[in-house]
Amino acid sequence: MVAPDTFLTTVYVMVDDCCPSQFPPEVHSGPRASLSRSEVITLGLFGQWACFPGERAFYRYAQQHLRAAFPTLPHRTQFNRLLRRHYTGLIACFLHLVDLLDGRHVLYEALDSSAVPTREAKRRGGGWFPGLADIGWSNRLGWYEGCHLLSAV
Repeated sequence: MVAPDTFLTTVYVMVDDCCPSQFPPEVHSGPRASLSRSEVITLGLFGQWACFPGERAFYRYAQQHLRAAFPTLPHRTQFNRLLRRHYTGLIACFLHLVDLLDGRHVLYEALDSSAVPTREAKRRGGGWFPGLADIGWSNRLGWYEGCHLLSAV
């Protein structure tokens, strides 16, 4: 399982390499935005990858788990405005990453996920994988403690 921090860092480096070659430098009047274009696009891609149910859910996750990587994360409404301002850049970087990873030449790709319970969700204690396993919801199992397995074929 890839840790979100590792994935986020990898995506940020790829996006930061893509932005100068794909777009002209940012020029606008007024105070500088709290996040750079690369940071906004990275967070936008991460939000789409992790399949959050909405903007608020993603922002809550970012506040709780990504504050160390993005210490200047603005208020939710300002972040959403930044995301909308860089929407065309988000699409362009996404398509650039698809080309970079040779994703268009794949004949078929299947993506599936499944709950991998490691123990009863209501038990107390650290469990088998402290720090990796967490409480989650599965339509098949209900509440469980374990990992979420993502398979790409």
